[in-house]
Amino acid sequence: MQNFFKTSLSCAAIICVSLFSSLSAQAEVSKPQAVSEIDIHQYVGQWYEIAHLPMYFQRNCASNTTANYTLNSDKTLGVLNSCRTKTGETISSQGVAYPQNVGMSQLKVSFLPAGLRWIPFTKGDYWILRVDPEYKVALVGGPSHKYLWILSRSPQIDEATYQSYLQTARQYGYDVTKLVRTAHPE
Repeated sequence: MQNFFKTSLSCAAIICVSLFSSLSAQAEVSKPQAVSEIDIHQYVGQWYEIAHLPMYFQRNCASNTTANYTLNSDKTLGVLNSCRTKTGETISSQGVAYPQNVGMSQLKVSFLPAGLRWIPFTKGDYWILRVDPEYKVALVGGPSHKYLWILSRSPQIDEATYQSYLQTARQYGYDVTKLVRTAHPE
């Protein structure tokens, strides 16, 4: 009988430790959150895509993917995304980003023609999840985990910086094993 209680107590302790460990692991992953605010004047300009989650809209992009942002007079952002296809052709898509918060870190982006941008549910989330103080590297995604980009002001970033941004994405629950690194041949 005494062995039964010792065994039961040991099992209960193991179960408690396992439960605590799994709750701790879950606590490390949080929902994506945009930074509270950005300096839009530092954010505008050209960014190079370093990596992205595969998506339909970028299916023809093979290399040299960039995004160029401009501040419009109505406080929206002009967006010009460009890339090179496998055949070497440069393709681009022009859109508008609409601020969703005062800090301009949560945007909704539409690439529809201007006359169709009023249609509901046609804008994608563009949340700035992390940006370094000098606005040289940024992590962009949204609440759905469908989209994720690592952007840089230069075509290459060092591995330590890349790994640091991957870690932030992991903490927000993104599956970084699916990230595709973007080639920027010289």
